[in-house]
Amino acid sequence: MEQEGLFQQQEETTSARNAVEVNFDKYLLFMSDNLLFGAKAENVVEIITNHSITHLPLVPHYILGIINLRGQIIPIIDVRILLGRCSPSENGCIIILNIDRTIIGIYVDTVQKMVDIDRRIILPATAQGTQDLVSGMCSLEDGQTMMVLDCAKILSQP
Repeated sequence: MEQEGLFQQQEETTSARNAVEVNFDKYLLFMSDNLLFGAKAENVVEIITNHSITHLPLVPHYILGIINLRGQIIPIIDVRILLGRCSPSENGCIIILNIDRTIIGIYVDTVQKMVDIDRRIILPATAQGTQDLVSGMCSLEDGQTMMVLDCAKILSQP
């Protein structure tokens, strides 16, 4: 009888712990034009640096070009330009994203770290200047404000 109570108590503790973990999402933090963004880790494939981008004619201005990554041709999009900011920096890096089985790269200034964010603290984004690429924002423990990059919206750009 005591063992049944002990097992039940352990199951309840495990269930409670799992419920708490469900409220958190992992985000990769990166900087672009002195703004802090977060991309859901489930979309991040890898981070690459020092990769040559082949520029293409007759593509939208926010597409920097393409790269050949292990035989796969991947378009590279500059997040700064999509947000109406200045031109790309020379020393950036590329975050490869898998968005609904579509592989793209986004060109950013720097990648910082991976963090766990409680979904409940993410507030809806203001409509000013974000062109609906930012789905929310939150304050991090270090006092910085992170904007949540809506990766799926990148694919719907004209």
